[in-house]
Amino acid sequence: MPFRMTEMVGCEFPLFAFSHCRDVVAAVSRAGGFGVLGAVSFTPEQLETELQWIDDHVDGKPYGIDVLIPEVQAVDHSVTADEIVAAIPAQYRDMTAKILADAGVSADGTDPLGGAQRPNTSLGQELLEVSFNHPVRLIANALGTAPPAMIEAGKKHGIPVAALVGAKEHAMKQIDAGVDLIIAQGGEGGGHCGEVSTIVLVPEVLAAIEASGADIPVLAAGGIMNGKQMAGMMAMGAAGAWCGSVWLATAEAETHEVFRDKMVAASSRDTIRSKHRTGKYSRQLRSGWHTMWEEAGLPALPMPLMMLLSEPVMRAIDKAAVNGNPKAQELCSYFVGQGVGLVTEVRSAGGVVQDFKREFAEGFDHLAASLD
Repeated sequence: MPFRMTEMVGCEFPLFAFSHCRDVVAAVSRAGGFGVLGAVSFTPEQLETELQWIDDHVDGKPYGIDVLIPEVQAVDHSVTADEIVAAIPAQYRDMTAKILADAGVSADGTDPLGGAQRPNTSLGQELLEVSFNHPVRLIANALGTAPPAMIEAGKKHGIPVAALVGAKEHAMKQIDAGVDLIIAQGGEGGGHCGEVSTIVLVPEVLAAIEASGADIPVLAAGGIMNGKQMAGMMAMGAAGAWCGSVWLATAEAETHEVFRDKMVAASSRDTIRSKHRTGKYSRQLRSGWHTMWEEAGLPALPMPLMMLLSEPVMRAIDKAAVNGNPKAQELCSYFVGQGVGLVTEVRSAGGVVQDFKREFAEGFDHLAASLD
């Protein structure tokens, strides 16, 4: 069965898998879906290595890349990386030191002033240039309107540009900017998300696009964990599904065993929209990390300062959790959507794609049978 998105990007089935893990990206694309590598944490050199690995393991199947170019950040990009990091108040560094000490986790390598993690002052443009040296079939942007340089580069290289939105007015801005594809992500989704639910957002965005006279496909995102949900979104007019959380419970994912076990045990009410990781609202698995910040009464720092502070600390917590520290296990968290309540076991990424295909067909068969 031909789909609009399969024709646009060359995949067999319009299931898009956002992942920070190259293994997931390659496995999904090999299985007929479309893997999308989240590139925000990579340097240009690291991204070159990751994309070369995908090229060597994707069996010639198509894949894409997602970069994070925030429309608004709390720093002047004319300042140096050291100056940005130094802007983190001592009170906040003391807070993370206390969290680690109370949990018995070593603070080695967690000071953002030590240079373990620095902001990407190139705003993703260098990452885009790296990706154009590889056969990527889609570039996506989040946290703001796609910049003109990205739109122009996509057109120059013949690569569609996608943008994630959490409100219909954001979709209109993206269309005016010239994007080729809208990803409408509801508030159920993991990571950075808005407040409007997927089942409301998708038809709102579709209706707004139709009323504007534009002809832009829309992928549904946020809380979609199986093929029947995907079928429901496409019955409303979506051109496919963009999923993230479902891949975190796969054997290939970047997540560790402790977190995957927490996913299997979690309910859909065990997530939280919090600024206390990146500085912008993002949905995560609720843990002791969030409780301690709430009890301290310290508001989150703006992006990218909160991210620079928290990410080295969360890596140390994860390491201790994997090594059996029960207090660290209570603290460990990751970006995940409310669909976590539908996770009942750890599967392979390719197996998830096959399950989506089967459930997708069952969903439409059920709908067709109900009309007889």
